[in-house]
Amino acid sequence: MTASPQTALRIRKAAVLGAGVMGAQIAAHLTNADVETVLFDLPAKEGPKSGIALKAIENLKKLSPAPLADKDRAAAIVPANYDEHLDLLEDCDLIVEAIAERMDWKLDLYRKIAPHVAPGAVLASNTSGLSINGLAEALPEELRHRFSGVHFFNPPRYMHLVELIPTRLTDPKVIEGLEAFLTTTVGKGVVIAKDTPNFIGNRIGVFSMLATMHHTEQFGLGFDVVDALTGPAVGRPKSATYRTADVVGLDTMAHVIKTMADTLADDPWHEYFKAPSWLQGLIDAGALGQKNGAGFYKKVGKDIVVLDLAKKDYVPSEPKASDEVAAILAIKDPAEKFARLRASSDPQAQFLWATFRDLFHYTAYHLAGIADTARDVDFAIRWGYGWKLGPFETWQAAGWQQVAKWIQEDIDAGKAMSKAPLPAWVTDGRAGVHGKEGSWSAAEGKYEPRSSHPVYARQLFPDPILGEKFDQGTTVWENEGVRLWTLGDDGVGILSFKTKMNTVNDHVLDGIQHAIGIAEEKLRAVVIWQTGEPFSAGADLKGALGLLQAGKFDAFEAMVANFQRTSMRIKHALVPVVAAVRGLCLGGGCEFQMHSARTVAALESYIGLVEAGVGLLPAGGGLHELALRAAKANPADPFEALKKVFETVAMAKVAGSALEAKQMGLMRDSDVVVFNAYELLHVAKKTALALAESGWRPPLYQRAIPVAGDVGTATFRAQLANLQAGYFASEHDVAIAARIADTLCGGAIERGSLVDEQWLLDLERKHFVELARTEKTQARIAHTMATGKPLRN
Repeated sequence: MTASPQTALRIRKAAVLGAGVMGAQIAAHLTNADVETVLFDLPAKEGPKSGIALKAIENLKKLSPAPLADKDRAAAIVPANYDEHLDLLEDCDLIVEAIAERMDWKLDLYRKIAPHVAPGAVLASNTSGLSINGLAEALPEELRHRFSGVHFFNPPRYMHLVELIPTRLTDPKVIEGLEAFLTTTVGKGVVIAKDTPNFIGNRIGVFSMLATMHHTEQFGLGFDVVDALTGPAVGRPKSATYRTADVVGLDTMAHVIKTMADTLADDPWHEYFKAPSWLQGLIDAGALGQKNGAGFYKKVGKDIVVLDLAKKDYVPSEPKASDEVAAILAIKDPAEKFARLRASSDPQAQFLWATFRDLFHYTAYHLAGIADTARDVDFAIRWGYGWKLGPFETWQAAGWQQVAKWIQEDIDAGKAMSKAPLPAWVTDGRAGVHGKEGSWSAAEGKYEPRSSHPVYARQLFPDPILGEKFDQGTTVWENEGVRLWTLGDDGVGILSFKTKMNTVNDHVLDGIQHAIGIAEEKLRAVVIWQTGEPFSAGADLKGALGLLQAGKFDAFEAMVANFQRTSMRIKHALVPVVAAVRGLCLGGGCEFQMHSARTVAALESYIGLVEAGVGLLPAGGGLHELALRAAKANPADPFEALKKVFETVAMAKVAGSALEAKQMGLMRDSDVVVFNAYELLHVAKKTALALAESGWRPPLYQRAIPVAGDVGTATFRAQLANLQAGYFASEHDVAIAARIADTLCGGAIERGSLVDEQWLLDLERKHFVELARTEKTQARIAHTMATGKPLRN
């Protein structure tokens, strides 16, 4: 299926109204996605009139995690104010309002901008909970069908969820166009929500936090203990409950709770929609969380201390589950885990059962009113709150009917937070809400399949809901290290690694070379794509260290030579080999993508040649490739192009995004960046086919490469001497960096000398093997393997 012309929503330019935390970061992410963006705010009382927007744009460069995938893009955001620049709205295709959560302020702003909104433009509010239909009433008649809610989650670059909320009057084609734009261009997971207070994500997510707070008090647990129980131990982020509240801001948390209290008067759980007295006490004392240094936690020197309610003071934090509960949480079978939690007399186990019970009860009771299907609820919580499984998935995995029976028993016994009845569909004998026919729609009383919107045809492996299985393709060939397979009949082979963290060992090296040989005979192109993250954590250090410690240096050098052969096999294959990268792409993984015909990388790809961190240098052809690119960029003086990449490699820098990898010279300008990681394989296959269609021939082997020579190496060594003198680098750091410089510059030969590719590869391999024989490098490798952290020796 392809979108019909009238459904395509072309967004060339956007405006964001409101330069606060969310508005500025939405503008940043639109700019990441190459959407020209104007950022508006009130006129400043002093200095330049657009000073508020200017300050917000400047601040984007300092935030962590970084809202901008490439800091230089800040300059592309246009600062504006409502007094002077309303005419800038006239050629915007999308206007996102992101001002404070005050209905009266929003309505005033809509009246002000309405005359300047272009006839075909779409207007959206980023409200996190106000009525979208109520907001639409302030708009002129002709604008109402082009208005909706578009609720980004914080931080907008990293949180996958966007809730799209139509009004009664929104044109379905506008929603369809926005869904395609948000999914592909902005890279988001879109959930269509009903216009109810707090929509889906915050309605369920905030209730979960309220239930957790209620039961914290009920079972007398410490805040740090609750965080130990409600984080990774149950498949949720490390920030768990109270750390999350500190990050969000306790005042913001209280505001959201108050919004629920004000707007959900008929909710059977309404009595719990209030900030607990101790939360209000912290706010009254000005302890608002991370933004001002103290909340449930605070940092004292290097230590994190936690608020102890009984002592009314901060005490050392010792977050730990009891031995019994830790053993229960380690159980793999969800049905057994929940049975043991419910049966245990340990207060921590009772606390966990109670929080899950009340979450399940609340979510089932409200499903019909807040969402089209159970899938929308699970995706909203997974994508917006970072849970591994949504509430319905968790319940279904634990045994739907058994858990429902326990919930009902607790309701009858007065143990649940509310006496509200479970909906009749819950106990009708079903095995759950997700199945082969789709996911349950309580409002429609039937199972609904996934959306048939054409944009989802681009997701060959979408995020699966519980129990969902996708076609795993047809295996063409495999060994212990890799699988070569096809999906469909387009002639594109997909090459996936089978090692832990997709590391590279002999089986992978031999497998890649053999698979490319098969592809040259039987296929049109190859895409290197992993079925999960990361793309590759690099070489198998354990195997390499084993050879070194056993003194098998010939075998070690043979492995390095095989690594180089593999990279060159990728580069000189007679079919185009495209690397489809997402997540970590380090060391040898980075070298493979550098040698591919094209890299197609998800925006959130963290690419780097990190070998210096373990006392080595890149020797899978990475330095050889950088020297080649430098010579091509500036044949008269390759040294100029080497300056930036030398620092990148010597300091083992990792790009914070695919856009940054381009800036650092680890990806080419011609490489493709994809914003939605679930579209990566689709785009990579199409890119590979386009290369094949264009009559792909591998690049010619280079026999006359100009190098920077001994003069270049000497210049780099002088910089290194300064670093060592200032204690910024150890003696071994300098030794490693000097060898990197020597390889990049072509060795101890005259500046401007011409060498061939094999010369560079030999030089790279020689330095790698010599470094690997040193005691300090072997200590670095062993330390990294044991701790996951680099050793500075």
